[in-house]
Amino acid sequence: MSLHPKFMDLTLDRSWRLLEALGNPQRTLPPVIHLAGTNGKGSTQAMIRAGLEAAGKTVHAYTSPHLARFHERIRVAGELISEPDLSALLEECEQVNGGRQITFFEITTCAAFLAFSRTPADALLLEVGLGGRLDATNVIDRPALTIITPVSLDHQQYLGETLAEIAGEKAGILKRLTPCVVGPQSPEGLAVIEEKAARLGAPLLVHGQHWHAREENGRLIFEDETGLLDLPRPNLPGPHQIENAGAALMALRHLGHDEAACEAAVTRAFWPARMQRLKTGPLPESAPGVELWLDGGHNPAGGQAVAGTLSAMAERPTHLICGMLNTKDVGGYLRPLKPFVRTLHGVTIPDNPATLTGAETCAAARAEGIEAHEAESPAAALAAIVAKDPSARVLICGSLYLAGAILRENG
Repeated sequence: MSLHPKFMDLTLDRSWRLLEALGNPQRTLPPVIHLAGTNGKGSTQAMIRAGLEAAGKTVHAYTSPHLARFHERIRVAGELISEPDLSALLEECEQVNGGRQITFFEITTCAAFLAFSRTPADALLLEVGLGGRLDATNVIDRPALTIITPVSLDHQQYLGETLAEIAGEKAGILKRLTPCVVGPQSPEGLAVIEEKAARLGAPLLVHGQHWHAREENGRLIFEDETGLLDLPRPNLPGPHQIENAGAALMALRHLGHDEAACEAAVTRAFWPARMQRLKTGPLPESAPGVELWLDGGHNPAGGQAVAGTLSAMAERPTHLICGMLNTKDVGGYLRPLKPFVRTLHGVTIPDNPATLTGAETCAAARAEGIEAHEAESPAAALAAIVAKDPSARVLICGSLYLAGAILRENG
């Protein structure tokens, strides 16, 4: 972190410099599937990995941010990177960098590329960190496939104030002649992606045009130009996972995988802190009558996704324990949730300098018409909810950083 530039400036120059000094490991990777988008990247990646591994493929995967431990970001040949390997790679990168400025994400991405280049695999699932065009992952000259999941407003301070501007940054991962699976988009976002793809000659596989995914009678129905799949509903909860599954299935079908791989994609995927049910550990054990959930969504689209999930659940008094960062649209996140919740308990995210205080989150909730109470911690909030509503549904939400703190504390 001492090498991090004083101001955040998105550029590929520092990454190119270090990769060149490391021998350009990004040129000796297995076939890359590069994912960008505002929401759904992690879930889509998890489903593709489940499908590929069910087909007998060995898969590297790179994602961010981590939740409980940094090692979650780097999965080498199906396994989280070991502590000795990670330490050695980071030390190697730091020595080669020679004390020059570089961001935390850039140097750790270079370390991941080193790890992936030194272990054989059949595929690398590579998730963008921020944006796409100038993201440190965008150094792959010819990926096998790119994927753009739904684009919505987030990180406007870096990516632009409009959906079209943000979509332009995400479309920066498009490469000449390389196919791209495109998830559901706003008309203005899709127009930008289509224009960039046309200039590059990159074939698009667009939701609503080249593929369709819907829920029908409790099943997932997927259709593309080669036919129809009738599959179990995704095991990742929430209506939005239907469309994420559709993008994953389109990717697998394009790569030549069969129905068995597609079924595994929707039935075997696991992605923590995306409407994850907490059943074991100190927190749920302290409230045995409560149905406890955890979600890391933090922007208006994330709030809409959670609202959709809650609307599909059996009726039960629902309360939020919420902590958010000061860079987020708190009102935009909470607004869709108002019809489904009775109260919100605002908490300060521990050890995060960008957190809103619990009081500030409560003020934002009250502005949206939600009854709100400040709490010292998630555990204190849960105890206060249980005291009044011992059989409630409780959702801890608002930030991946809060979700990570919960997963660490809950074991």
